[in-house]
Amino acid sequence: MQDLIALLRQHGIQPTPQRLAVAAYVLDNTSHPTADEVLARVRRACPTVSRATVYNTLNLFVDKRLLKPQILREGTIVFDANVTAHHHFVDDSTGRVYDIPWDALRVTGDRALKGFEVREFHVVMRGRRRRIR
Repeated sequence: MQDLIALLRQHGIQPTPQRLAVAAYVLDNTSHPTADEVLARVRRACPTVSRATVYNTLNLFVDKRLLKPQILREGTIVFDANVTAHHHFVDDSTGRVYDIPWDALRVTGDRALKGFEVREFHVVMRGRRRRIR
């Protein structure tokens, strides 16, 4: 808990019990949860936390670059605690989202886009994860 308090303070965030509850779940999570999933989980530890508090806290964490919002599921924003450059793979059969290291893929052609200045990009792949035997 002390590490979370220090992390929030390093990013200019006043630690409150509600913010710590959100941080404890979302910053140590690789499942790319939605705001409603965060709310449901945080309410287990902090039953009185409001939807607005969770949404405001998530947005604060995004503003402070502790989280990155992604649209990886149809019409749904998920929150990614991995804010380093990486790609994603979405398993069609389970819905699970996997982080793919940036260097695992090579994207070419962004410099050839005439009339565009590319600020950032990432690849979202969809399919099925094969079972490794």
